[in-house]
Amino acid sequence: MTTNTPKAVIVIFGATGDLANRKLYPSIYRLYRNGKLSDNFAVIGVARRPLTNEDFQNNVKKSIENFDDPHIDKDEFASHFHYNPFDIQDLGHYQALDKFINALDEKHQTEGNRLFYFSMAPNFFGTLAANLKSEGLTTAKGWTRLVIEKPFGHDYPSAKELNDQIREAFDEDQIYRIDHYLGKEMVQNIEVIRFANALFEPLWNNQHISNIQITSSEVLGVEERGRYYDSAGALKDMVQNHMLQMMALIAMDPPIKLSPEEIRSEKVKVLRALRPMTEDDVHKYFVRGQYDKGLVNGEELPAYRAGNGVDPDSNTDTFVAAKLMIDNFRWAGVPIYMRTGKRMKQKSTEIVVEFKDLPMNLYYGKEHDTRPNLLVIHVQPHEGITLHVNAKKGDYSASSTPIQLSYENSSHDKMNTPEAYEILLHDCMRGDSTNFTHWDEVALSWKFVDVIADAWGKKKADFPNYETGSNGPKAADDLLAEDGFQWWDVTPNK
Repeated sequence: MTTNTPKAVIVIFGATGDLANRKLYPSIYRLYRNGKLSDNFAVIGVARRPLTNEDFQNNVKKSIENFDDPHIDKDEFASHFHYNPFDIQDLGHYQALDKFINALDEKHQTEGNRLFYFSMAPNFFGTLAANLKSEGLTTAKGWTRLVIEKPFGHDYPSAKELNDQIREAFDEDQIYRIDHYLGKEMVQNIEVIRFANALFEPLWNNQHISNIQITSSEVLGVEERGRYYDSAGALKDMVQNHMLQMMALIAMDPPIKLSPEEIRSEKVKVLRALRPMTEDDVHKYFVRGQYDKGLVNGEELPAYRAGNGVDPDSNTDTFVAAKLMIDNFRWAGVPIYMRTGKRMKQKSTEIVVEFKDLPMNLYYGKEHDTRPNLLVIHVQPHEGITLHVNAKKGDYSASSTPIQLSYENSSHDKMNTPEAYEILLHDCMRGDSTNFTHWDEVALSWKFVDVIADAWGKKKADFPNYETGSNGPKAADDLLAEDGFQWWDVTPNK
């Protein structure tokens, strides 16, 4: 793994797209500003649109206009960016691109290192990878790496076909499948909270934990993504990747050491231990929903089926709740609940670990307001950790009440907290694949999710079944109530 300041020519396919402008260029700027990227770098923007270099550099400067750093000359920064109009089907364009990369490599002294970033429609990935190899672009004197955005397939067979195509051109250790949740500060903190604190790891098992809840809710609807979203839904868009990845980090055993291979091995063990579903099991363990119209801040927002590009009779899920069981020694009998949805009451991603009550709680009764101990990891929009414990009320009585012990990233800290894409781009250029998904993880996740998707596809749902601005369908609450639990509303006190 390379540990010095990275040097590379970064080739972004889909350079005029929304992701590149909103996330990639600002992330490269922040790396440059923070000294995590040397002057020895160049970015080649590749797309079909016929732009000039000046047009492209102006787009880059526009994407970083909100950054105000007197020590950085934005014109100098933008001079590292170059545009290359491109036709994916034309092999001559690949040969010209190879010469362009070599020229920039010599100019910026990037030591032959190449990073290809596919920020475009996945149906082009296979062709693009094959042509990069056939025309010699994957062979360089330095390292060559590939970053791929999700979705990585739409089910296991399509994911395997795509992986087979890409593996014809790139080895597994060259492929970085990006999941931006794995770059989030508090998701990366899961390992530290667990493995650096004697307070938690000895209790991290079915002897002390009653259940775990993972929530990722959004207040927005599908907006302009209706056409894509209607072919995916919350199950494939969120559960298959982000939610199962967070679950694996929460549930994995301590790795032998903090290397990408050992951490990946422990995550894969968790995914293998997931209790498999049959189609008959799906209705017992999974709840699906689709949002209806509703009032938010006095404004009536439309139902999902009224969205742009959405089938008016759509059977697509915009909400999923699930009860997962991990059949291994550590977690046997502990339900792990998930829920994710659009147009919900609040934007929040958090993990709640609920600990079991004492065998005999002396502070139980009408005069005592005791609740279970909770460890809450707030991923977004609040970043921090809250421990819910019981303590004495601040009065003359001996009664108890719940209190919160909290750490939250202050606004000052957040100014310097790296963004997810910034962290992941830096990791990739350093050759650290810890926070990227390996093919084994992708394959196991799709195999698990495919059973649920197939079962739902065979049966028409009674949609819409939850109102915009709510916490989802009632059946999601019932899923926990059947086990004697409830979803915890654990937004930090302000």
